[in-house]
Amino acid sequence: MKEKEMAFCQSCGMPLAAPGLLGTNADGTPNKEYCLYCYREGDFTADLTMEEMIETCVPFMVQAHPELSAQKAHEMMRQVLPQLKRWRKP
Repeated sequence: MKEKEMAFCQSCGMPLAAPGLLGTNADGTPNKEYCLYCYREGDFTADLTMEEMIETCVPFMVQAHPELSAQKAHEMMRQVLPQLKRWRKP
């Protein structure tokens, strides 16, 4: 049997590893595309540019992955975020 593919927040890239990490739609139901930090009650929690999102996320990435330098985390975010739904160019 194939293992379920990990979902990632389509705004910040955080792994959505548990149902409690999901954002919520306007009707209160879980939103499977975004995390609770980025999306609540059917709207984004902050009006940020992609660059501001990177700057916001780097400290959390370094905290979660001490083996990463801030510079490496920044480089990784610059590669990942443009691929995510919120930041993809139409």
